[in-house]
Amino acid sequence: MRTNVYVDGFNLYYGAVKDTKFKWLNLQRYFELLRPHDDIQTVYYFTAEMSGSHRAHQMTYFSALATLPKVEIIFGKFKLKTITCGVKACNFPGRKLFQMPEEKRTDVHIALRMARDCWEDACDRFILVSGDSDLVPAVNLVKEIAPEKQVIVYIPSRNPIRGAAVELRAAADKSRILPNVLIRKAQFQDKFPDGFGGFVCKPPHW
Repeated sequence: MRTNVYVDGFNLYYGAVKDTKFKWLNLQRYFELLRPHDDIQTVYYFTAEMSGSHRAHQMTYFSALATLPKVEIIFGKFKLKTITCGVKACNFPGRKLFQMPEEKRTDVHIALRMARDCWEDACDRFILVSGDSDLVPAVNLVKEIAPEKQVIVYIPSRNPIRGAAVELRAAADKSRILPNVLIRKAQFQDKFPDGFGGFVCKPPHW
């Protein structure tokens, strides 16, 4: 079956690779291992550019993904959100306010891309990598437009509570926990050509 993959990048990172030695993940290779009998058309990777100390490593990873012919990166953005300090012992007058970056647009981008691919008959099977219940309407829309198309959800989680994703599982045709055992088998080489005369090198400590 013609298959498109829709990866919620931060959901994948925090659910499957954070605090591991396997952040240097070749997404195309991973999903070819995961779905060896599928005809994978495109792996969409939805993310947003970070700022601060992690930005350099993230940009290097984007350069690595850009060498993969079946991977397409779709960017959202970060927006600063004002948060009220919840620490009761805080000695500041009143309640301390601070700003925290919040990822925006990823869910909308995933939903729109799935809807477009459904209308254009771009694939027969939709692989959604996320545990976010905000994507339930997107899954429902695909099944409403084209009931014959299959939606499979893979939830990236090492935490059983986070991995429950009851609503998203119920909306999909099938659901599974994303298998971590394949992640270590789908790592980029430490150094490889970038296609423009240079090289992409694995970030330190990855």
